[in-house]
Order: sequence, then structure tokens, then C-alpha cells
Amino acid sequence: MRRVPTEGGDALSVPDSTTGDSRPSKGSPVDPTAVDLSVTIPTRRGGWHWDHPILPASGTFGYGEEFEPFIPPGTFAAIVPKSISREPRKGNPPPRCIETPAGLLNSIGLQNPGLEVFKERYLPMLRCYGAPILVNVVGKTVEDYQHVVTALHEEEGIAGFELNISCPNVKEGLQFGLDPEATGALVRAVRSVTDAPLVAKLTPNVTDIVEQAQAAEQGGADVVSLVNTLRGMAIDWRTGRSRIGTPTGGLSGPAIRPVALRMVYEVATAVSIPVCGIGGISDPEHVLEFLVVGASIVQVGTHLYRDPACLLGWLERLRELLAAEGYESSAQVQGSFST
Repeated sequence: MRRVPTEGGDALSVPDSTTGDSRPSKGSPVDPTAVDLSVTIPTRRGGWHWDHPILPASGTFGYGEEFEPFIPPGTFAAIVPKSISREPRKGNPPPRCIETPAGLLNSIGLQNPGLEVFKERYLPMLRCYGAPILVNVVGKTVEDYQHVVTALHEEEGIAGFELNISCPNVKEGLQFGLDPEATGALVRAVRSVTDAPLVAKLTPNVTDIVEQAQAAEQGGADVVSLVNTLRGMAIDWRTGRSRIGTPTGGLSGPAIRPVALRMVYEVATAVSIPVCGIGGISDPEHVLEFLVVGASIVQVGTHLYRDPACLLGWLERLRELLAAEGYESSAQVQGSFST
């Protein structure tokens, strides 16, 4: 077991994925409707208490209105809207996305309407969905991150902030995520202006992601989320040009899941704060894989383009999968990976 600090100074015991002794013995199959998928994440301001562990990944959820024809947006445990910056961003030139084998290559460039439009138009709409809001923040400078968080941290419905220091399609955001000292300094600076929960979103495009996670934890992050997209290319050999509007883009989808699982496992065994697993989740069994290697919650991204209503069936299927193995809750398998 490892000890996770809580707001009151006490510690919560969670399974340590470096050993196998925390995995409960399987029981007889149980009633799927009785399986508990709820999750509690110790953070500042009392922690997060959610009905299940699945969130949408920022950039794939928009601001919720696109999902309204398919699923009540508040069905997600919490909402992670598209990144918000201090000023509006036009994003990268088109074409911005292309399918690849087992994945999607994108170069959106963090297009967004900026802080003021977000506050006036999109935040009221997001509140109507009834789910906690985890605002994804990006900036060119440390001061940009501080400005956005300061402007929003007392707003109703906001459960915390996910600091995007990992987008491979812009220079300024990624500069914080490639160096542990810069990562720690950014989180520390944002922590100085808010007591709201902070999530540091990490890039896989580093030599040692554990160093980045530990730096984020030391800087004051409550949670680390990983991974963002892997840098990749798609080339038209006939023209000798990129198939997207920039030379490189970010690869997401099923192709990156094995990398994401490995990195989540490495980070979960090296930090004492919760981990949010992201990368190639396209089936309820993938959710359980991330929980087993140490994630407490997960985000689904690229698969939402294929099936935006997938969560409606996934929650029932998760209960069925766990019940068939004799588990009464998803917490019983969390961090239970054994070599």
C-alpha cells in the first residue's frame, strides 16, 4: 500500500502497484447492478467524489454542446472542456487532422475563444450539465496560466484546473512540460494564486516522465494526468509535403495505449498523488487496464469521435465485467498490477 495525503493532513491508503499482495481474492460472481464504480480523489477543497472514473479528454469534448444530440454531457464524472488561454487563439493552418493506422494525427494548435468569451458564453452552458468542471488551461507564459486560473478559481461549478503543459502542436505550452524544473516552477506559480485542485497534464515526449510527474507533485499538483499525444508525422510522398498543415502533429488513439499504460504504471509507483490515465481507451476493458496499473480516473479522447455516446453502455459493461470476476467495486482492482 502507499499513502496519499488528504486535505486534513491524514493519509488515505491505496494499493501499491509495485506488489501483488493488495489484489483481493476473486469471489463468486455478484449482481452487476450492485457493483460500485464510485471514486474519491483526495484534493484541496474537500476532494472529488464522483459516481464513476470516466472523464472526456480536453479537446475532444469541445464545450459540451456538440454532445447534446448523443448523450447528456453531465453523464461524465466531470467535464474537461477544450483548452482556454488568456487571449483568443486561431490555431494551426488546415488540414488539422488525418486518420492513421490505429490512430489520429492532429495539429489543432489549441484554437479557442479566449478567457472572456469562455466566462461569458461557455461557462454558463457547462454549468447547466450538472457535472463538475475541470478547466484545461494553456498559456504562453507563467503569468498567462496564473491570470486564467485567478479569473476562474472562484467561479461556481469549477472543480479544479488541468494545466496543459504537454501539447506537441504549440511551442509555448510544451516548453514547460519538457523540463522538470520548468514543470515544477509552473505548477508552483499557479499554486501560489489558488487553493483549487490542480492537475498537471504531462507529455510522453520526454526521456523520463517520472521526473516530470515528481516535479509536478513537488510543485503542488493534486493529480497528474498522462499521456497527451505522441509527436508524429504523415507524409504525402508524391508532393513531398505533410498531410496536415504543420510538419508534425500529435498522435492519439489505440496505437498509443501500450505506451500510455507503461507510463501510467511508472508514474503511479513513483508519486503519492492520484494519476489520471489517458491514451487509446476505446473499450471498457481498457478503463480497467488503466485502473489496474495505478490510475484512479481516466479520460477518453479519440474514441469519442467514433462513438460520442459510448459512456452510456460502458458504465453498464464495467459493472458486468467486474461482477463476473467477483468484484464488488472498481476500487478493488485499482493499483493491483503484479509482476
